Amino acid sequence: MKLVYQQMVAFLIVTLSTLLVLGLIFIRFSTNMVYRNKWSSLEGYADSLYQQSIVTDPMTGNLKAVQISGLQNSEKLLTDQRVHFTIYLQNNVIAYPKQNISPKINKEQWAKLRKGKVVTSKSDTKQFSAGRVRPMTEVMKPYLNSKRQVICVISVGSPVSNIQSDVQKIRYNLWIAAGFSALVAVIAAFFLSRYTANRINRLRAAAHKVANGDFDVTVPTGGRDEIHDLSVDFNRMSKSLKTSNAEVQRQEQRRREFMADAVHEMRTPLTTINGILEGMQYGALPEDSQEESIELMQRETKRLIRLVNDNLDYERIRTNSITLNKTNINIKEVVDRIYSQIKNKADEVHDDLIVTVDPNLTVLADYDRFVQIMFNIIQNAIQFTSDGKVEVSGSADDKNTEIVISDTGIGMSEEQLQNIWERYYKADASRMQTKGESGLGMAIVHQLVKAHDGTIKVSSEVGRGTTFKLTFPIAK
Repeated sequence: MKLVYQQMVAFLIVTLSTLLVLGLIFIRFSTNMVYRNKWSSLEGYADSLYQQSIVTDPMTGNLKAVQISGLQNSEKLLTDQRVHFTIYLQNNVIAYPKQNISPKINKEQWAKLRKGKVVTSKSDTKQFSAGRVRPMTEVMKPYLNSKRQVICVISVGSPVSNIQSDVQKIRYNLWIAAGFSALVAVIAAFFLSRYTANRINRLRAAAHKVANGDFDVTVPTGGRDEIHDLSVDFNRMSKSLKTSNAEVQRQEQRRREFMADAVHEMRTPLTTINGILEGMQYGALPEDSQEESIELMQRETKRLIRLVNDNLDYERIRTNSITLNKTNINIKEVVDRIYSQIKNKADEVHDDLIVTVDPNLTVLADYDRFVQIMFNIIQNAIQFTSDGKVEVSGSADDKNTEIVISDTGIGMSEEQLQNIWERYYKADASRMQTKGESGLGMAIVHQLVKAHDGTIKVSSEVGRGTTFKLTFPIAK
């Protein structure tokens, strides 16, 4: 069964059950109300009969006489209204009418009447003259003297058929209202169910699109209900899947580039080595160039070893397979040492290295790894800067030590900044290849800083240089 019909059936069951319960309660309440109104009316007749026909002693309140003439006139009027009455004296004798064969009051009723209580009944069988028997609704009201003794009881009754007629009208009107309400409920259930089903169908259609790889799909939200919450979650999921899919595609592209770059980086030195070995094997190399060829083979071999070591180092760092021996390291001493190693490269491109670090400023890090981090960044800055300067500065607060390395080199674009931490990514591929670099330096730096629980941020502008900001937490 479709959801729209399930909801309609459920809605109708709830509606009809509610109508049935309310209808039964209303019928019971209305019936009781009709009886109470009838009893009140009959009690009023009894009071009127008492005032017209019963003569009492003003001092004691005892019964003196019953005026029959007044009762006969009242009987004619009440008979036309299908109301019958009987007057009982205190000894349970019927004083009026004599020809009415009404049953006498029983002991249980007399016990209530002597306490001054009005006795009512909904459907008592009464036998009248000519042998007629009718179900009657009746009120027996006692009248007391000054000593709270019963002097007479007036019973006024009306056929139950009168009340049943009123109740039937109420029931008839109620069933009409119930039928109309059920019709309205069917229509409302249909539209509400279809509205809910349409919202769910939209979710289904969107889910099918996502399953087929279309992540550019959103579901309209509204209603502030569970389906609205589900739609919001679905849209959030779709957006997340779109982002994840884009990242997967980007990673796949980077994987292909990585494989191509790795093959290229290894193929070049291997080709060089193989060519020299073949020349030596077939005597194609002159004697005076063999020493130079051997040196070239050594350089290419070292390049291969460095490439392999860098890859292994990157994987060990990325998988937290390295052990860091953290100590307080003097930053200026490390920078001065690095500068002495790469001074010749800086002089070749006419770069100045400016160090504005407090001689007493230290950083908590593994010495060898910290040197590796600083060397890679400073060397990278010199490599991409000509006739400029590379500046290293540092500061510290209660929580972190910050090191800033900036240059006035060629800078990087937004796309290059996004990919700078990727393996084998080369911001300027032509220059990197001529320098013999593997493209793993920045990736290793990024992983090493993370291994120290630090952060590294880079900002750059094409033609105006690049700035690296490194933070290392201070020992607690």
